[in-house]
This record gives sequence, C-alpha cells and structure tokens, in this order.
Amino acid sequence: MKPPALLRALLLVVAFGLSAAASAKAADAPAKEAPPADPNETCLACHADASAKDAGGRSIAVDAAVFAKSVHGEMQFKCTDCHADVSVDQLPHAEKLQPAACANCHEDAVKNYKGTAHAKAREKGQGLAATCHDCHGTHDIKRPKDPASRTNFANIETTCGGCHGNDKFVEKAHLPGGNIQAKYHDSIHGKLVLNSGGFPGVAPTCTSCHGAHNIEAKSQPDSRVAREHIPDTCGGCHQRVKAVYDKGKHGKLRHEGNGAAPVCIDCHSAHTIQQASLPKWQLAVIGQCGNCHSDLITTYRSTFHGQVTELGYTNVATCAACHGAHDVLPATDPASRVSAANRVDTCRACHPKANVNFVQFDPHANRHDKERSPLFYYMGLFMDVLLAGVFVFFGVHTVLWFVRSRRAVREKRRNGGSGG
Repeated sequence: MKPPALLRALLLVVAFGLSAAASAKAADAPAKEAPPADPNETCLACHADASAKDAGGRSIAVDAAVFAKSVHGEMQFKCTDCHADVSVDQLPHAEKLQPAACANCHEDAVKNYKGTAHAKAREKGQGLAATCHDCHGTHDIKRPKDPASRTNFANIETTCGGCHGNDKFVEKAHLPGGNIQAKYHDSIHGKLVLNSGGFPGVAPTCTSCHGAHNIEAKSQPDSRVAREHIPDTCGGCHQRVKAVYDKGKHGKLRHEGNGAAPVCIDCHSAHTIQQASLPKWQLAVIGQCGNCHSDLITTYRSTFHGQVTELGYTNVATCAACHGAHDVLPATDPASRVSAANRVDTCRACHPKANVNFVQFDPHANRHDKERSPLFYYMGLFMDVLLAGVFVFFGVHTVLWFVRSRRAVREKRRNGGSGG
C-alpha cells in the first residue's frame, strides 16, 4: 500500500533538509591537509642522479639502494637528520652546506675526536687530516661488526692505509713515519690478521694500539703510543711478557722514572715487528742492544760469538742467549742468568761439558780496560809496542838503505861509471 501523497511530500522535505545541512557542515569543515613530503624522496629527486656534482666538480650523488642498506638507512634516518641546515621547504638549498651533524647522535665520539691528532691538524689548517667520513664513509656507513664496514677489524688496515699507505698523500700531508701501512702489512701482526681472516683478538691492528676516537700523537703524554705507555699498550695482548719485563732491569728502570730505559719498540720496532724466532731478526736485534750498550757490543763483536753472528749465523750465543730477552738482570742479581750461581747452567745450554773453569772466560773482555781484563790489556799493549817497534825499525832501515844507495850512485858517477 503506497503512503499518502502528503506523507511522501513531507519525507522528501525532511530528506532534502538533512542533505542540505550535511552539505553546509561539510563546506564549513576545514580541508584535510595533504601528507608531508618525504625528505629523502625530495632530496633524491636531484641527488639520485649519478652525474650530480657541486660547483667544485665533486660528486654529490647518492645511491638510494646503498643508503638503504647502510646502518642509517636501516634505522630509517632522513637526510635532514644529518644535514641539519637543509629544509625541504626551502629549495634549492644553499650551495655550500655544513658538514653532516654527526654529534646529534654520536656526541661522545665527536667530543673525543676533537682532542685527537687528526682534529688538531685540521685546526692548524691541515685540511687533509681524517674526519668522520674518511673512516666511516658517508651514505654507506655500516656497523663495525659487518664484514663490509670500513671499521670492521679486518678492514682497519685498508681504511687507515687510505692516508697512511698512500706515498703521494704521505708526502703531501707530511705524515710522520712514511708508508706505515706497508710496514705493518709485512709485520708479524699484519700477517696474523690477514691469515686469520680478520678475526678480532688474533693480533693487533691500527686501532688496537692507537685507539679509534682517541688517537693522539706519540708526543702527547696521554697518547696510547707515548713512550711511557708503550709497555702497557703492548701488554694489553702480551700480558705474560709484560709481567716478565716489569721484573727485569729494563722494567725496573722504567718504573723508577728513567725515560731512557728500553721499552718494547726499542727492540721490536713499532710497525715492522717480526717473528722473534726468525734468524734475520735475531741477528738484527743484536744491533738494537748495541744502541744502548755500545761498549759491550764492541767487545762482543771481537769474540768468536760476535764474529760468527756478523757472518749471518745464529747457531752461537747472542745477547739474549746469555742475558735473556725480557728478563734481563744485572750479573749481581742472584736471579740473573749470568750471575755466578747460574753462569754454568747458562753456558751449558750450548756447551754441555761446561764447568766452573770454563765459565771463567770473559765474553766481553776489553783490551782497553786494565781493571776488567789486565792480562788482555798488557798483551794488547805489548803487541802495540811490538808492532810500533817493527815499523820504526824497518822504517829507519829503509831510510838508511836509501841514503846508502844514493851515496853509492854518486860515487859511481864520480868515478866515471866504473865499478868500485
């Protein structure tokens, strides 16, 4: 049954009124704002171009795929998080921008960096000194544990070598030490790191000794590689050796404040450290001992032991064979290998039949030291006098013979050349 015409008209009026009210309300409501533009998409509109360069010809291109796989990309960072002086609402931006604001997130690391040798060099106008992006990268930064990261343990040598292994860069920037990467690469440390596949803890790499964000010049008292800190730095890995060294004469002198006391690098060097069992190193380190003990190295070279090592053989006693390496002690110390109580056992390491009389031999006899080696001294003095006497005798004899021969020639001429 259809509703009456009057009711239908009434319903139409109500419906029209409701529709009009809804339209008026919609018209009065504010327009819905469009979602803000993604800064990364806005920036990549220009920087995704592989040929994009700044006024100086330097590439400013950003590979979106590379950035997405970086630690910042994984954390969904926006370009403006690092480039704080850029706004997508004010484009194009200034041609010259401030460096990326690493301190916004890495406050401690940046604070520590400001005290490093690199930062101080930049303050002095050395613009080639390393900053954050030189070591970590820019849009491709990865976590240190990532094998592809520039700061991964296995890659530290290559990263530091970008500056310290480039001969032209070293010369241009006046870097100390020359091509340090090449020296380290051929050292026992470099070889162990390489052969281990870069497994941390096998051997030290650059940051193990110099630090990462706290690198300081060795001339700075707080530097990890300052001379007074070398035993502690090396002892971080070689703990047992350091314990022995601290009990030795060299270690005791160091603890007494003697800055001239030998430390690790004096014998082993810094970046060219070699395996101690290699004959070449065992022969070379004898010369290192002579840098301090010049009088003893001279007398050692005069002995059979010294002369054989000069020929390149190591099957005779070297300095360490008798005195020890890290446990060197003076002969007056009962624990010394060359003390009166231990000398026989020390010599028997090479001479099994050595006895008390055998060890009376002085391996550092000095013919110029009358108190230490009186017999040797007087024998040497006798030989000097004898040698001088021989030269004087035959010198006088030669002069007299010359005079006599000249006289004979003159007499012969005077007699008309006839024989006498």
